[in-house]
Amino acid sequence: MAKKGLIIVIEGLDGAGKTTVAKWLVEYFRSRGYKALYTYEPNESLFVDALKKHGDVRSAELDALAYAADRLVHVRKVILPAIEDGYIVIVDRYYYSSIAYQGAQGAPIEWVMEVNKYAVKPDLAIYIDVDPVTGLERLARESNRKPRFPEYEKINLLKKVREIYLSLVERGELIFIDGSRDLESVKQDVLNTILSRFRSWFST
Repeated sequence: MAKKGLIIVIEGLDGAGKTTVAKWLVEYFRSRGYKALYTYEPNESLFVDALKKHGDVRSAELDALAYAADRLVHVRKVILPAIEDGYIVIVDRYYYSSIAYQGAQGAPIEWVMEVNKYAVKPDLAIYIDVDPVTGLERLARESNRKPRFPEYEKINLLKKVREIYLSLVERGELIFIDGSRDLESVKQDVLNTILSRFRSWFST
């Protein structure tokens, strides 16, 4: 019987280094002979396309519902088939992002959790923490960057987003990693967290 894969989520504000870390993890695991897949959210479903076309009526609740629908498609079409095939699936943002961002915009957090209850729970979820000012400064140095959702890159909103992420850490939903340090230290901490948590998985 083939070994089932893992779902590992990397969360954080833009500028925390989460995408760089997520893609590096995939390269690391592949180089050691494991099947690994990088994927991200919001994904590329028609639900997100529709949301972007209706900016005049967008709200925290509408965003949360669209992302939840997009997520369910993503889970069923991409994530679940991959873990059934033994892949380590590294997910760049997941339902924790909806909780943090739409919660910061005013949507009730418990309600956001409820509309995402059909999204499979990951095996591990890591939050890379960075101060919003630092995150935005890092983004500003990326000359060729084209953000998909620039509407979320506002300092006052991001402060609230970070508060919610930290509350999820306190609740045991996310593992905290200090993202204010150099990238190599962050990568190593994330990797060590994964290897420690799944020691038996990697030894079989």
